[in-house]
Amino acid sequence: MILILGGAGYIGSHTLKHMMEHGYECVVVDNLSYGHKEAVQCKNFEIADLMDKSSLQAVFKKYKIDAVIHFAAFTYVGESVTDPKKYYENNVIGTLNLLSVMLEFNVKKIVFSSTCATYGNPLYVPLDEKHSNNPISPYGKTKLMIEQVLEDYKHAYNLQYIALRYFNAAGASAGGDIGESHNPETHLIPLVLRAIKGDIKNVSIFGNNYETPDGTCLRDYIHVDDLASAHRLAYEKLDAFSGNLNLGTGIATSVKEIIETSEKVSGKACPQEQVGRREGDPAVLYASNIKAKEVLGWEPKITKLEDIIASAWGWEQNKKF
Repeated sequence: MILILGGAGYIGSHTLKHMMEHGYECVVVDNLSYGHKEAVQCKNFEIADLMDKSSLQAVFKKYKIDAVIHFAAFTYVGESVTDPKKYYENNVIGTLNLLSVMLEFNVKKIVFSSTCATYGNPLYVPLDEKHSNNPISPYGKTKLMIEQVLEDYKHAYNLQYIALRYFNAAGASAGGDIGESHNPETHLIPLVLRAIKGDIKNVSIFGNNYETPDGTCLRDYIHVDDLASAHRLAYEKLDAFSGNLNLGTGIATSVKEIIETSEKVSGKACPQEQVGRREGDPAVLYASNIKAKEVLGWEPKITKLEDIIASAWGWEQNKKF
């Protein structure tokens, strides 16, 4: 039995679906502060909270847990700057509670949802796992702290872990039954699609004078189903490898390319406004995924931008939650 913590969220729910399609028995735990019960396609669902250790213990008592896939975290970078207490308490202390309960019940396998925000401003691209870690937000700092805790627990308690550093998660399930639904929404692709639909007035382009081909920032967009498959493969490799792995396509895509492709897919114009740069936004950020390919045997399958956006557009037009 695999415990998927935060399994009612965006990436968690897609990973749950993928794991079950590959024959794994799962239980989802979520406090539903940001997740959606409707996204949980699993009969085993428990409401519990990282900050309530007894609620976690109750889950481990009820189910025979073999491993944990840990998505439960607060993830808004801007909010982490204005309210770091919320992030350090939930993301760090909450994960320490989880690890304590895991050790109590002799569960020593975990796949951890981390982030490329651990790197901070890139010294070079593509970013590989040898790049120095210098996170510039409390959110990134909390994820790096947990990675360091996991490494210490590996040596002290024989914990087997893999931390997966995502780049920009995007897209939706091919069946259109689950997809991205954040409140507030901060990700570019759903904001562009909502502007096209008329749900919001316009999408903001933060800076158009970067040293990039079209002047806008370049990012690495990885389809959520490819992230899901990487989590399964990471779980299957826990006996052979512990450490950190990047998950990205290795393809740099600009803000203008996202807007233009979204207009092509939808057949509609995207209302937009040009505004100033955001502090802390690097011009270019994309992954080297060589290590993940070598360690996991993983290969992203949905790398064409038009396909990624088409899946998101399909979900956006028929959202169920």
